[in-house]
Amino acid sequence: MSMSHQAKTKINRLITEWPRGTVGVASYLNTLGFGHDLLVKYKNSGWIQSFGRGAYTLNEDKVEWPGALYALQSQLNLNVHAGGKTSLELKGYAHYLPAQQKKIFLYGPLGQILPTWFKSVPLGVEIVMTHTNLFPDDVQEGFSDYAEREFSVRISSPERAALEMLHLVPRKVTFEEASLILENLVSLRPEVVQRLLGSCRSVKVKRIFLYMAEKHEHSWLPQLDLSRVDLGHGKRMLVPNGRYEKKYRITVPRDHQEEVSG
Repeated sequence: MSMSHQAKTKINRLITEWPRGTVGVASYLNTLGFGHDLLVKYKNSGWIQSFGRGAYTLNEDKVEWPGALYALQSQLNLNVHAGGKTSLELKGYAHYLPAQQKKIFLYGPLGQILPTWFKSVPLGVEIVMTHTNLFPDDVQEGFSDYAEREFSVRISSPERAALEMLHLVPRKVTFEEASLILENLVSLRPEVVQRLLGSCRSVKVKRIFLYMAEKHEHSWLPQLDLSRVDLGHGKRMLVPNGRYEKKYRITVPRDHQEEVSG
C-alpha cells in the first residue's frame, strides 16, 4: 500500500468516525494514533480546525455546548454533567422559559478542573459551572442521557436536577422561578427521589424541595418516607426579611403566601 493511500485511509477513518457536532481533544486523538504533527498537517490541509488550545473540530462543523460537553465526558472522562435548570429545560419541564437557552448549568465535584479550551471558546451561551459535594461522588443515582444526532451526553434525571437547581437558590436561580419549574414536576419517581434525598448533603436543598412539593400538592410526595430523610436542626434563612415557614423551618420570600399546613 502506498504511503499516500495509507495517509488517505487514515484521514478518512478520522473523518468517518468523528461524531458530527463534537469537539476532538488533541490528547484523545493522540491515543487513536493521530499525533501532533499529523493534526497540524490535517489542519493546514483544511480537514480540521482549531477549537481553542488542544482541541479541534471538523472543518466548518457547527459545535454547540453539548458537543463540547461530550468531549469532556467521553474523551477526557471528566465527572461533569449538565444538570439543574438546564437538564429540566432539555426535558421540557421549563417550557414557560424563553426557548433560547442563555445559561447552561454544569455540575461537577469540588476541585474539578476544566480544560482551558472549554472555558475560552465561544459556545454562544454562558456556562455556569458549579463545583459541589451536594451528593457523594460515588452516587450514580439520577442520571440520564440526552441524545443529539450522532452522540449523547450525560445529564441529570429530573429528580436529581430539581435538587441541583435548588442548590443554586437564591444566588443564581430565583425562588420564584424554581417554584414554577417544580410545579411542573408531577411525575417524579418516588423511589428515585427517596434515594436522592437520602444521599443529598444539603439540609437547605432538602427542606426547600419538600416545602415546594407540598405547596404544589404533588402526588408522589405522600409516597416518600420522610422519617428516613435527615432535615437537620435549626432554622435556615434563604432570603432576608422573608416569611418564616414553620414546618420546614425556612425563611421564604414574603410573596410566597400559600403557607403549607402543619
